[in-house]
Amino acid sequence: MPAPKGRSNLIYCGIDWAEKHHDVALIDDTGQLLAKRRITDDMAGYKLLLDLLDLLDLLDLLGEYGDRKDDPIPIAIETSRGLLVAALRQGNRKIFAINPMAAARYRDRHGVSRKKSDPGDALVLANILRTDMPMHRPLPADTDLARAIAVLARAQQDATWNRQQIANQLRSLLREYYPAALDAFAGWTNGLCRPEARELLKLAPTPSQAARLTRAQLRSALKRAGRSRSIEAEADRIRNVFRGDYASQPQLVEDALGKQAFALLRQLEAACLAADELAEAVEESFLQHPDTEVILSFPGLGVQLGARVLAEIGDDRQRFADARGMKAYAGSAPVTRASGKKHHVGRRMVKNDRLNHAGYLWAFSALRSSPGADSHYRRRREQGDWHAAAQRHLFNRMIGQLYHCLLAGELFDEHIAFPAELAAAA
Repeated sequence: MPAPKGRSNLIYCGIDWAEKHHDVALIDDTGQLLAKRRITDDMAGYKLLLDLLDLLDLLDLLGEYGDRKDDPIPIAIETSRGLLVAALRQGNRKIFAINPMAAARYRDRHGVSRKKSDPGDALVLANILRTDMPMHRPLPADTDLARAIAVLARAQQDATWNRQQIANQLRSLLREYYPAALDAFAGWTNGLCRPEARELLKLAPTPSQAARLTRAQLRSALKRAGRSRSIEAEADRIRNVFRGDYASQPQLVEDALGKQAFALLRQLEAACLAADELAEAVEESFLQHPDTEVILSFPGLGVQLGARVLAEIGDDRQRFADARGMKAYAGSAPVTRASGKKHHVGRRMVKNDRLNHAGYLWAFSALRSSPGADSHYRRRREQGDWHAAAQRHLFNRMIGQLYHCLLAGELFDEHIAFPAELAAAA
């Protein structure tokens, strides 16, 4: 690759990231070390001004060796987040986020003594770009809105998982001393995460207290939780369940378990509140994005799930060379392992786990809202695929269609997406 105009040779930069300082190394295209420096940084962001001063010090170092706005020096770093990365991404600078495990394998190419140091790691990162930059991809040039949606969608997904984890802990605890509560809430969607269930458990965290509840107390609790229909019938049903014949713990043990359940209940309420607030923030940001109309036109994709898909694929149209790249990134495309007489085609293990999880939910939801998707799934099952494999195949097809629609700015069309399946179903 020829040297850029205005430089006598190519320059590469490697930054070894740490919490309180960063080691920087600059090399040329022959591998000669031009400069190295350690800059301090506070990644927690408490002193943003000092961080910016440290960053200016780094930019001055780059400027001494031919860095220009129209032709910036590429940088390799072991993280894709943080204030330093955010500041370096300003403009058209290419930032390569190198996996630490990959950097460790590159380190073995330079010596067998297994020595390690922060300045040495920065030099290794710079040499990765010098020797194998075409094999690595820079951070996508997503818009600020897309990156904000990614932050909110991932946070909402984490909050949802955290909510379910706490609800599972509470359910396991209630099985030990309070089975009547589980029977009373069994018919409700989301079970213990519903406001009615949380309000009733706050009112009576033990079965002894629940058995003494009156109809008026139950009706008041349901109203406080926001219920407006069938209050009388639900109050009578719950009262009968609470006064049913169940095994019980000794009173002292029951009271202690009730206090533990009340503590878990407070954590569950906080988790539910966080998940709901983040869901509202995700919806508000996602509906402002220009790709929203295309994404929501696909069957099975609502606001929350569509935001998760957008958060992982971004809005940089140059990020994926073709639809196959997006499929491989999502983990829906199979991977082939062939050597000699051995040939195996299986599911991809290295993938974007968040996008793959969203794709599983997407394919499952599309079965009810798309006749073509349902016919495609059933055809795969008839050919011998298991449920998960058939859903993964459906997700693989639909995410390829999403790539085409986003690139062309077209909405999803059932008859174009599944012509053969619709004809067979007819």
